[in-house]
Amino acid sequence: MIRDLVNAASSWIVALLILGVPLYAYAAKRIRVYESFIEGAKEGFEIGVRIMPYLVAILVAIGMFRASGAMDWLVWILQPMVAWAGFPVEALPSSLMRSLSGSAAFAMSSEIFKIYGPDSFVGRLVSVIQGSTETTFYIMAVYYGCVAVRKTRYTLAASLITDVSGIVAAFIICSLLF
Repeated sequence: MIRDLVNAASSWIVALLILGVPLYAYAAKRIRVYESFIEGAKEGFEIGVRIMPYLVAILVAIGMFRASGAMDWLVWILQPMVAWAGFPVEALPSSLMRSLSGSAAFAMSSEIFKIYGPDSFVGRLVSVIQGSTETTFYIMAVYYGCVAVRKTRYTLAASLITDVSGIVAAFIICSLLF
């Protein structure tokens, strides 16, 4: 009974929000909804055009990083240390790529799922790492580029420390739970 009610409510909630918010804005606040929408869409387009060079630059840099063999070299360098700690070496490329590109890390995680399965320890670990870390370089390139921040101070160091902390925490938690 309750499950049916929840399913029915979840089916209608998006439609009600799409209709309810503009109706409330117009009726209660006297906001010109269509004009506001057009103005927001125009600003969104301008932002998209402004961040395009930064998106292209980070995507080219990621492609060069992988194509040059630097990713393989970095994995080769880190492999003995992470293997000694018990961290699955198979999860290392996806973990390293996560700071650069979420979609590339997701593609690597998908390969791990195909090989080891999503319910394997490695599959669960890369899933938790995906949710525990951030695409640091991508975000810095796009957002700082968009608002023309030139002096990032400690952002990169702090972000990479949190990424490493997320990877370590994901490994510890997955080791305890799985």
